[in-house]
Amino acid sequence: MSRVIEADPERVWHALTDATQIVAWDARMLAPVDQSENYPFSGGVRWRYQLGSVQVVMHDRPLEVVPGARLKRKIRLGSLRYDQTFSLSPVESQPGHTNLAVKLVTPNWIPLVGDSVDRFSARELATQHVDDTLRQVQSFFGSTGGGATDPS
Repeated sequence: MSRVIEADPERVWHALTDATQIVAWDARMLAPVDQSENYPFSGGVRWRYQLGSVQVVMHDRPLEVVPGARLKRKIRLGSLRYDQTFSLSPVESQPGHTNLAVKLVTPNWIPLVGDSVDRFSARELATQHVDDTLRQVQSFFGSTGGGATDPS
């Protein structure tokens, strides 16, 4: 899924990698638990994260960092595990705008206490998470256009 953000890729990259800005645009991210000055280059960081009505610790470990273009990270959130990739590219027809794509890869099932969520429910949860993330970044920059697109 992707959205057009009314900011250049450098500004969007900064919003995705600066702890102060992450906490400002993502209502689920409450605060870093660890030092995060050199995130994502310094390795992983833990975050206080709001998961529904429960606060949990989210473990965020960058796997691939291409400044201004791509951030792939492994997320562990309680029993949930997934890979999340942000890809940024300038919108040629709209100078000063960025196409921000988010890809989330989850296992076919998610373990829960005493049960599991099937792959279709996991896909629905992942889709909602990606849509929420894109909407929050877009709102942070005051963007109203560009709508979400699903390349599949």
